Amino acid sequence: MLELAGIIILGILAQWVAWKFKIPAILPLILIGLLVGPIAAEFLSEDGTKWIEPIWNETEGLFPGESLFYFVSLAIGIILFEGGLTLKLSEIKNVGPVISKLITIGTFVTFFGGAVAAYFIFNLTWEISFLFSALIIVTGPTVITPILRNIPLKKDISAVLKWEGILIDPIGALVAVLVYEFISANAGGEFTKTALIEFGKIVLFGSAFGFTFAHALNFIFNKKWVPHYLMNVFSLAAVLGVFVLSDVFAHESGLLAVVVMGMVLGNSGASYLKDILYFKESLSVLLISILFILLAANINYDELLLIYNWKTAILFAVIVFVIRPVGVFLSTHGSKLKFKEKLFVSWVGPRGIVAAGIASLFGLKLASQGVVDSQYITPLVFVIVLGTVLLNATTARLFAKLVGVFLDKSNGILIVGASKVSRLLGHYLETNGRHVVLIDSNQSNIAKAQELGLEAFTTNIYSDNLADNIELNDVGYLMAMTGNSEINKYAINKFSAQFGENGSFRLVTTSEMNDPDNNPKEGLFSHTDDYINLSEVTRKYPSIQETDVRDTEHYESLIEITKEDKDMIPLFLKDSDNELHIISSFSKTFEDVGADWKLVYLGKPFDVEKVPTDDDLEKS
Repeated sequence: MLELAGIIILGILAQWVAWKFKIPAILPLILIGLLVGPIAAEFLSEDGTKWIEPIWNETEGLFPGESLFYFVSLAIGIILFEGGLTLKLSEIKNVGPVISKLITIGTFVTFFGGAVAAYFIFNLTWEISFLFSALIIVTGPTVITPILRNIPLKKDISAVLKWEGILIDPIGALVAVLVYEFISANAGGEFTKTALIEFGKIVLFGSAFGFTFAHALNFIFNKKWVPHYLMNVFSLAAVLGVFVLSDVFAHESGLLAVVVMGMVLGNSGASYLKDILYFKESLSVLLISILFILLAANINYDELLLIYNWKTAILFAVIVFVIRPVGVFLSTHGSKLKFKEKLFVSWVGPRGIVAAGIASLFGLKLASQGVVDSQYITPLVFVIVLGTVLLNATTARLFAKLVGVFLDKSNGILIVGASKVSRLLGHYLETNGRHVVLIDSNQSNIAKAQELGLEAFTTNIYSDNLADNIELNDVGYLMAMTGNSEINKYAINKFSAQFGENGSFRLVTTSEMNDPDNNPKEGLFSHTDDYINLSEVTRKYPSIQETDVRDTEHYESLIEITKEDKDMIPLFLKDSDNELHIISSFSKTFEDVGADWKLVYLGKPFDVEKVPTDDDLEKS
């Protein structure tokens, strides 16, 4: 009981450390597992026993017999199901040819290149070499996101790395499962025939069970046959049931079944998916915390000594500095990515949770079957995982500066709220060369923004998903423009440090608008216009106007006109280089306004008779 409680406590502590220091959670989890497992047995325990013994050895241990295999299998199944839920086919079509080639050509290069390297460097059998290479195909968003979260990059680079990690997770898992099944097939003269039959069974039963039960579960939920409070645990039970049932009909097809089930459900567009995904994310955090401490602790010190030599360093170098760059440069040939951007994508390729989890599972099973060289699988994959995570976590920011992809200034704009006025502003900013992202919890608003060609997505401002979106790394301005003043204030307080390094703004509230002495420094556009006023002006005059500005004095006189006329709201100042400067309600003075500048405002056109001339300004 002490060991089980200790694993959970240590696992959650490792997750907190990872969050605190912005590193992938797999790093402290594996290190803790190695510490309480093989390192403790060799150096810290007087009787040579592990502090945590995962498998029962007649005197101590958590899991008797093959129970650890079953637990790891089911846990990996749940994790892969969650990955399948996030894989949207529509997004694959939109990510472009670079990412499509990375998950095809890049996978091909890693699969064959890694196998050849393992075969000739470690003298492993071809079967184990190909299993090893299949396992290191996977990168994964759980390791990419913490590494890139605080590196300001162009959206194109962030998008490539993000989507490669998301899409290659289930693909790499599938390849590894199929290679494992080939190895598990009976050797000898009928090896190829038997392996092909098993391959066909896996694909047939895994795909069929996953597809069928996904539609069945969707039908049940849409018919409201399951109450909302049972929906999450019911889906969990369904995933476990499909995993086991598919495995009964075709051994090892359970992993494929749950990946397919997740993909089908994730693309159904059902409204309940958010609740299920949130629940699965929380469950995955707990499972991952337990799983990797157990798997690392289960490694024996003798297995670590197997790879404690120069061959490991050479294999690591070949995979990271040869195979990865070759795959990236072949995949990005003819693309719009510059040479320095290709170099950075080549450098960042950390392996993650799926690779380590499946490696441990297959390593344990193959070792129990007496397969030659299977004892190398788990420690070798763990070395690649730990090595790539450590390398990228410590050098990615420096390497980005070295090759010149590090953005000196983040000019992207995040607009919280996707109402009509936000969409109008977003469209104007986008046409003027700014990267704009709109977020809202209202799916209808988001759909209308996307119809305008704007980048927009549905999210909950109170969740942590927004902070983990590495495609927002080039955002340096935050504009909170919802109709709820509390949400606007919350957005500023929570996200200004991450997304508002160049400026964080929110609409003034009605009470602030009516109190001239209460003008917030983060106020947006005008102290006399709140969300209601903005919406009303947008309804009457749904267009953004520009008017020439001659100098600072002329600009200030135009601002005074907008204060008197409720149908005109100042938004930006556009300088001679077409750079846009956000106007705040705090009446910030722009002292260097030139003759080629323009005032950008919302509302009706200026009455030329009311616009002051140079003579008027001189008289005043």
